[in-house]
Amino acid sequence: MIAIGPERQQLIGLAYRLLGSVSDAEDVVQEAYGRWYALSGPQRDAIESPAAWLTTVAGRICLDVLGSARVRRERYVGEWLPEPVPGGTADLAEHVALGESLTMAFLVVLDAMTPAERVAFVLHDVFGYPFAEVATVLGRTPAACRQLATAARRRVAASRPPAPAAGRADVVRAFKLAWEAKDIRGLVGLLDPGATAVADGGGLVSAVLRPVVGGEQVARYAVRLLGRLPALAIEETTVNGQPGLVARRDGTVAAVVAFDVAGGVVRRIWAVRNPDKLRLWQD
Repeated sequence: MIAIGPERQQLIGLAYRLLGSVSDAEDVVQEAYGRWYALSGPQRDAIESPAAWLTTVAGRICLDVLGSARVRRERYVGEWLPEPVPGGTADLAEHVALGESLTMAFLVVLDAMTPAERVAFVLHDVFGYPFAEVATVLGRTPAACRQLATAARRRVAASRPPAPAAGRADVVRAFKLAWEAKDIRGLVGLLDPGATAVADGGGLVSAVLRPVVGGEQVARYAVRLLGRLPALAIEETTVNGQPGLVARRDGTVAAVVAFDVAGGVVRRIWAVRNPDKLRLWQD
């Protein structure tokens, strides 16, 4: 027999990191379990490690989803961002050591990888699966999977700040106060000169279609946004395990904002406004 609870948690955590969508991750896990229970009793008994079998199946399903996602992205209106999750979310973070791989910054880097790179890296570097098992998911040799993970590792390393970020919550809190006050000068002081802001409305709500680049430009965009969305209540929260903000309008979550903070300033901002990606945030 297989313990559905623990295995399900790990599989959802894996699929979310690969797909950037909780709903897609849940669908993948449901399909993987469906395939397990479709096996005959003797077939299941012959499987030495049900957990490894489920991981292989879920990984292959994710590869198929990633392939079709490329086509869907071509029709997506504006920028696409991963679905944000409140806090760390138990189903996604099996233990604290995996926390970094849940951050929005990490997920955005993963999204820039090829599907094969992403699967090889997440399975090996994040979840600790040996390359021999990764190879069964990707249908490649262990050596080829090692090369894929190495390429992915370089991308992740290049995206990291030179030193660990400190005082993230203080910076996000100061940003919130300056934003609420429509203090452009204060916001500019909190933003890296080369800061970027990306919004995801999915064509369902208004959102800038391309990244806003430059600290002053980001500050002015943020202030203009408040002018267009009156009665917006901004609250501090935790987004994918990091300090962030949630904006509510008439009691409904209108946006979830994640930050990349380094050196006491904000380098990147990700604002998710697509209501389909905010279902976990609605009360």
